[in-house]
Amino acid sequence: MKRRSFIQSVPVVVGGVTVNAYGSSPMLSAMTSALYETDRVLVIVQLSGGNDGLNTLIPLDQYATLSLKTVRENVVVQESKVLPLAGTGGKTGLNPGLTGFQKLWDEGRMSIIQSVGYPKFSYSHFRATDIWMTGADSNEVLNSGISGRYLAYEYPNYPVGFPNSTMPDPLAIRIGGNVGLGLQNNGVNMGISINNTKDLLNLTGSVFKDPANTATYIGKELAYIREVQRQTDKFGDAVELAASKGKNLSTLYPKAAANGAPAELGQALGNALSIVAKLISGGLKTRVYWVSTGGFDTHATQVNAADHSQGAHTNLLKGVGDAIYAFMDDVKLLGLGDRVAGLTFSEFGRRIVSNASGGTDHGAAQPMFVFGAKVNPGILGVNPTIDPASTANSNLPMQYDFRSVYGSILQDWFCVPDTDIDSVMLKNFQKLKIMQDGNCIPTSVHDHNAAAGENLVYAYPNPFVDRTKIKFESKGGHTMVQIIDNQGTVIDTLVDTYLAPGKYDISCDLEMVPTGIYYVRLQNEQIQQVKSMLKVRG
Repeated sequence: MKRRSFIQSVPVVVGGVTVNAYGSSPMLSAMTSALYETDRVLVIVQLSGGNDGLNTLIPLDQYATLSLKTVRENVVVQESKVLPLAGTGGKTGLNPGLTGFQKLWDEGRMSIIQSVGYPKFSYSHFRATDIWMTGADSNEVLNSGISGRYLAYEYPNYPVGFPNSTMPDPLAIRIGGNVGLGLQNNGVNMGISINNTKDLLNLTGSVFKDPANTATYIGKELAYIREVQRQTDKFGDAVELAASKGKNLSTLYPKAAANGAPAELGQALGNALSIVAKLISGGLKTRVYWVSTGGFDTHATQVNAADHSQGAHTNLLKGVGDAIYAFMDDVKLLGLGDRVAGLTFSEFGRRIVSNASGGTDHGAAQPMFVFGAKVNPGILGVNPTIDPASTANSNLPMQYDFRSVYGSILQDWFCVPDTDIDSVMLKNFQKLKIMQDGNCIPTSVHDHNAAAGENLVYAYPNPFVDRTKIKFESKGGHTMVQIIDNQGTVIDTLVDTYLAPGKYDISCDLEMVPTGIYYVRLQNEQIQQVKSMLKVRG
């Protein structure tokens, strides 16, 4: 068996729990998903490290205060070098590295949201990243990401019966790195991770020539590996086919190192985004793509001491701006511009006052940039007011909760109805006009697809230790609720009777089964829904 680096993650995740791969039995294959067809794509660009928002989106009307020696004189970009944003009356500009963003702004393909954050922010890279990925409050821990919950909402039976003829492709793709918490839902990866579209996983060889003896521990492990490989290979085939059919038309992507010349700024990010464009143009039906670039933890030497318009931070932003502009140029040339939207985020912003090392320390609020042909161009919010008496502990106050940004995009881009958005975001948040009106198809199409987005069955609590409750809704008629393991074996039938329309709950005792991922399956006349549930150690 020869493994290479094409697929890095598959729909089953191991997080301190031993999980058997789900089987491909006829019973499992029959659990096909209910899908809500749309051709829209969201690209998430993660800026790892904590981006300095005040040197990214620069409030020129606060420049006199920013340039004070006691504020950020040693890092603030010279006013004459700031890129002006047309229509702001000279009050707001961009870092000189963001010429790509300035072009998107001038073309009406950029929406900017000022001072985005959340209450009681965290200064920890790890905790803050988890909060931004999951939509959790600062005092709670969630086991599912916002994007993961959205994908589970649209494809409630996933991963059972996937890939299938209706959805043969990954729901989400992370390019580089692990899938990550943002694309997980209660222990299940809702997507895959790839490095590129050329170095394919070789799953052939003697490992498949003899049947695994599942009566032994080693045999069970071998069966698990084989099933994961089969599932991975199916998604790999779809990605490979899309890559072979797709293409890139833009010549603007940052160039790789060649003939002794170094790689251009943003080359790695541009390469990842070029893969996204190629896969979309090749017909892949994947909803969410996730790419990332690092280096934003600029505690020291953030700028060139002799010229603050140059240096480490400007170089990072130039790479981001050039890569994203090339990607947007590509999808436009490919005729895909109306289908693609994207956003940037970092785990936190940075403090108002710079430090003595020519850098900035972990902070709170930050600007977010949403790009695409269907955004509402402009700025949401106002320039932050910078207090001349700011101290080393001073942070930008939040104007918008980041969950309002995500929720609004899910509603107006992926057309999640008002009645359902709280089940994805877990709370009610302010609706923002980030996307243009008229993008959504009627919800009746969604309803037609076997109640794909209705939350008809779920376990609570989830994850659980030994016992949980199964809450479900019957539309009336014959109703069956079953618990199924990852091999497709029915381990308990909780309900098998005729019920009146209504909502019900029933206790579920799984004390005697191993930890891992299980599924609760609801069958009600023509409606079928499967949800994952995670048993963990106490």
